[in-house]
Amino acid sequence: ASVGIVMIYRINPSLARQQAQWMVLGLVLFAATIVWLRRTGVGVLERYRYTIAAVGIVMAVLPRFPVIGEQVNGAYLDIHFGSVSFQPAELAKVAIVIFLSSYLRDNRQILVTAGRRILGLTIPPMKQFGPMLVVWGAAMATLLLTRELGTSLMFYGAFLALLYVATGRFSFPLVGLVLFGAGAWFVTTHVGHVHSRVLAWEHPFEKSLYEQRGGSYQLAQSLFAQADGGLLGTGFDQSLLVLPHHREPILPVPESDMIYAVIVNELGLAGAAALLLTYLLFVARGLKTAMLARDSFSKLLAVGMSFVVAMQVFVIVGGVTRVIPLTGVTLPFVAYGGSSVVMNFVLLALLLVVSDRARRPYSPSR
Repeated sequence: ASVGIVMIYRINPSLARQQAQWMVLGLVLFAATIVWLRRTGVGVLERYRYTIAAVGIVMAVLPRFPVIGEQVNGAYLDIHFGSVSFQPAELAKVAIVIFLSSYLRDNRQILVTAGRRILGLTIPPMKQFGPMLVVWGAAMATLLLTRELGTSLMFYGAFLALLYVATGRFSFPLVGLVLFGAGAWFVTTHVGHVHSRVLAWEHPFEKSLYEQRGGSYQLAQSLFAQADGGLLGTGFDQSLLVLPHHREPILPVPESDMIYAVIVNELGLAGAAALLLTYLLFVARGLKTAMLARDSFSKLLAVGMSFVVAMQVFVIVGGVTRVIPLTGVTLPFVAYGGSSVVMNFVLLALLLVVSDRARRPYSPSR
């Protein structure tokens, strides 16, 4: 998070001050979450799973409401209250992971042992599988409604990961990947906003797309910036974000969508690798926490939170480096965005509470 503030300050000092304020709020909620859950235990989240899921779904659809929501670059991402903006999808990701972890904890045995076999695959009974599909499907539908495709991909990956960890059946994520492929083909061929992003991904240096100052322009400029950084980078405050006597930035949205390209440009491949290794350590410790947790809900919660962070990093870094089409998710803890910083600190607090309970000496009274 501190690296993010340094990079944002280099891009825009006023945005960095706002980011620091959001970081302080995130730390306050981080501490409050730990204090609350140390007293009540994470089990309180299980008791209110449907309420938490409903709040997450409602928050995810708010950007489509008039007045408080607006379309930016083809997607409905933020809600606005005066000068304050918030990305509700960041809260939704935590809420949906909590619901899926709780529901799978109660029904995983039935999902594995019951049901009918069709073409070698076990189809779970809809009485148990249906409610989970309804809640998860509603979350996915609201994200598609707001055209928040990056977050949809993150949710889908977390859902498959939790389903596999809970049941141990490889057939579930396999079928999910097949359905994802079919859905991706349909969306990319029938939704104009997505189709244009796929074209930009396939042809980032196409002159007709590049000259529109949209389309492939931001992706091409991102690749140029990363190549210019080399192995050790140009150094802090050395990258040329704005040409002399020009107001338009060379790299669009450098404080948010393209901050990874700025980091690679100024810190080089070495600095970028160090950042990615930090994320890898974060995810590895989250999975280690899941292994040590004593109850199924805590295990699934730690896996879900870790996988959400991993998927979010993959989606944005993969988009900026042209591994996958570029989508508008934030780089956790680093990119500018108050809601992202705040909710990621809450996510971290949940992981720490699970880790703390897992490492305490065992006591039957607990």
